Amino acid sequence: MARRDAVWSYEALLTELSVPFGLAISEKETPEIWKLVVTSLATTDQMRVAPKAYYHRTRPFVYFKEKAYLEDDAQFSGEGSYPSGHTMRSWTAALILAEINPAAADAVFARAWQCGESRVISGAHWQSDVDVTRLAASIGYSRLQTSTAFRAQMESAQDEFRRLAEATGQQGREHFVSLTDAVPDAILEIRYFSTYNFVGERIDGYLAPTALMTREAADSLKAVSDDVMRMGYRLKIYDAYRPQCAVDHFVRWAADVSDTTMRRYFYPDVDKSLLFKLDYIMEKSGHTRGSTVDLTLFDMNTEKELDMGGTFDWFGEESHPDYTGITETQFANRMILREAMLRHGFKPLESEWWHFTLRDEPFPDTYFSFPVR
Repeated sequence: MARRDAVWSYEALLTELSVPFGLAISEKETPEIWKLVVTSLATTDQMRVAPKAYYHRTRPFVYFKEKAYLEDDAQFSGEGSYPSGHTMRSWTAALILAEINPAAADAVFARAWQCGESRVISGAHWQSDVDVTRLAASIGYSRLQTSTAFRAQMESAQDEFRRLAEATGQQGREHFVSLTDAVPDAILEIRYFSTYNFVGERIDGYLAPTALMTREAADSLKAVSDDVMRMGYRLKIYDAYRPQCAVDHFVRWAADVSDTTMRRYFYPDVDKSLLFKLDYIMEKSGHTRGSTVDLTLFDMNTEKELDMGGTFDWFGEESHPDYTGITETQFANRMILREAMLRHGFKPLESEWWHFTLRDEPFPDTYFSFPVR
């Protein structure tokens, strides 16, 4: 990451920030957003010139008589380290992109913050260079707000984003929250970000090992968490919101009957050619509406998951909540989870003990497409 963040170009910076922003930013694909960002950065770039020349602060790798860690930084050995030009660009760009797409603000700022820290890690800047430059960038951004040309271009960029977001299914993120914020006691084991799932590879649309849900569902899940915490348990989340592209990935995998890499772990007794017929794989999923969660209980005393008599995503009748071929303790454990979810507004799925949907889900007919990030 530090190596990528050292590249001194608008294209490289916007490629990095495009991921948390939610759309690929380029002169060809997003001309209005590109024009706004690049024109603004060309203006704020000038803020670093006078203080660099005046203070001419020695860079860390020069001060410690070390070779520049990154090849891109070697060219700056004779240039002052204060303020940080890379940080000026990344933080200003983040401020602009956050105003265009407020729903992505947290993620954009987090990535821009890392851009600054990359400069410290590489030895090109002192920490104070980066810290003060963020403040300087914020001041520069406030100055941009006084420009009528900037405001007009911002409106054009926002219009372009709304149009493209609607066309690509990116709209709706503002209705979702991160479960780590809403339910801080929950443990996350996001299976579809990993390779330990029935497909055997990371699933499309899972760009981070995190969980998203609609605000309403997350609030109800927080009540469930508080409830089971009093009983000595924590919630462990396997999956929550699932973008449509992930469901499409499942469909493509199921159609390839020759790919049975994970069969012995998840469907040893089921012929893969029957997955569609048996409704294990479908072209639409309640998860995509944002108010469904797959979860289990974690025992804080034993520091293990409760024994539910079956594993998450097992294709078979053993996964039915009322399956009787398990021990009394395993069945009782399933009921602890089920009853806690029912008490707080969730309804179960009769074929999966781990699957619950908010009964009064806010988007019962909307299938979202933005990625999990």
